[in-house]
Amino acid sequence: MRRQISRLLVLLAVAAGLLASSAAAVDVEAVLAPFPDLAGFARLLASSPVARELAGRSSLTLLAVPNADLPQSPSSFAAAAGADLADVLRYHVLLEYMSPADLRRLPAAGKLVTTLFQTTGRASADLGAVNVTSTGPSLGVVRSPAPFPASNATVLGSITSVPYNLSVLAVNGLIVPSGFDLAASDSRPSPATTVNITRVLADARGFNVAASMLEASGVAEEFEGDERGAGITVFVPTDDAFASVPAGDRLQSLPADRKAVVLRFHVLHSYYPLGSLESIVNPLQPTLATEYASQAGRFTLNITRTNGSVAIDTGVVLATITRTVFDQNPVAVFAVSKVLLPKEMFARATGGSDSAAVAIVAAAGSPPPASSASMPPEPDESEKIPPTKLSAPPGNYTTALLSSSASSATATGWWSCIALLCLASTAAAASGMR
Repeated sequence: MRRQISRLLVLLAVAAGLLASSAAAVDVEAVLAPFPDLAGFARLLASSPVARELAGRSSLTLLAVPNADLPQSPSSFAAAAGADLADVLRYHVLLEYMSPADLRRLPAAGKLVTTLFQTTGRASADLGAVNVTSTGPSLGVVRSPAPFPASNATVLGSITSVPYNLSVLAVNGLIVPSGFDLAASDSRPSPATTVNITRVLADARGFNVAASMLEASGVAEEFEGDERGAGITVFVPTDDAFASVPAGDRLQSLPADRKAVVLRFHVLHSYYPLGSLESIVNPLQPTLATEYASQAGRFTLNITRTNGSVAIDTGVVLATITRTVFDQNPVAVFAVSKVLLPKEMFARATGGSDSAAVAIVAAAGSPPPASSASMPPEPDESEKIPPTKLSAPPGNYTTALLSSSASSATATGWWSCIALLCLASTAAAASGMR
């Protein structure tokens, strides 16, 4: 009997591992099907390219418009504003998971959240984002950064959610993106075209310091080869983040080659959308500075999820991702709340992240990888940590959200399988003791 129970637990573990390893995709029709009041909005999505674009993403918030609040002719409504209906629908997809609790915690000034429309390349500056605020008795208001008629809607309530993957909120009307330019419809970069990161930052708001440093250092030119490979993920401090760096850190007084190391430290050598970062399995990640120094385990970022946000710990500072600036495979650009200072170059006197006192490690004038004298001392073997890779987002949607086609096993599936096998072994051992 005990042997049969053990076999059953093992079979359950294997089945659970296979299920967790299958690809999870957002099936818009399946998600909205149980809600007849959203039938009109669901038909609009299903008849547009947007439904297919959502299938490859996670960590989304869908702003759905009930039947009673939809215009009689959504296409005419969009055309009157000089916009394409598909882009209007993309403007209702936020590239960030936001629950009602998240809305209630918003600051008074609101939060700028990137939409799927921003990824088309047809939105200038931050006009592909929406400003979400919490006001009065309603859950919140969603509006364009450039107010004009039909540029805002009130959040009526939550329809359904799968925590950290999909949140569906009802809003009282379609929102039209501002600054839409039909002449720019061909401006979306093709897969063979590299993305000019400096231009992206210059067009966005609040990244003047980062854009200037990237251009002056020449580091941005190194991104082109990475974009054609596995892609890149760039964490960009805001101007406010640079202004808040303590004077004792002497970041701006570093010579050019050391500043370049700091800038490379803000880049992962792979494309990771926000959903992948939020569902991270192996948090310690190498950066371009790791590869440039040719020393595994050094210049790494510890990426975790804390209080609903993605946190990045360098060992010196703890920053969070505040919003998505650009997300179009193979390039993702995220704003971060603090300048990421590597512990290999900076050390807090009190030994903890974000402590008050700071000192620059190693001679500031020596080039980083050219000679051994330019780098901090080689760590002991016990300190060396091999670089890891992020896993794909875990397949933890409900059955209605799972696509019918299975994909190759992900790291999440294997770890689920291993965990359940361990539980099975424990149960069998306990049963044997009895």
